[in-house]
Amino acid sequence: MAPQHPPVRLARENDAAALRRLQPHLSEPSPTLLSTAIAELSDSVPIQTSRLLVTPDSDDRPVGYLLAVGDGPIHIAELAVAPDHRREGRATALLIGVCDGSTDPVTVHVASTNDPARSLYRRVGFVEAERSPELFEDSEGITLRCTPFKTE
Repeated sequence: MAPQHPPVRLARENDAAALRRLQPHLSEPSPTLLSTAIAELSDSVPIQTSRLLVTPDSDDRPVGYLLAVGDGPIHIAELAVAPDHRREGRATALLIGVCDGSTDPVTVHVASTNDPARSLYRRVGFVEAERSPELFEDSEGITLRCTPFKTE
């Protein structure tokens, strides 16, 4: 039997405050990027350049989110889970949600020294695509890629 993952859904406009509270848990947050993605949740914004997924708690409040950008190849810009909801499979569920819902490759940059993140991405099916010394200040960066899942 396949493991049961926490729920994942598309973000909604009323999730904005919860997402902003989660963002400081990132080591390199991009408030402008998150604000742009939140603005795109409005029906009045005709062009969407991002995908914003959340994993909610039992009261449907986001306790984690994944922000991906790109039209064509998709890049994971932010992945955050509240500390008291880690080790529940939420990051895995978010990654599966973006990879499973894509017909294009999905990439992410990680620091070569971030073993927990590299392990997480590897478990979901990401493989090393290239190394870039200029991506991070304190360590070499690695670009990981996940090809779309085949659902038959």
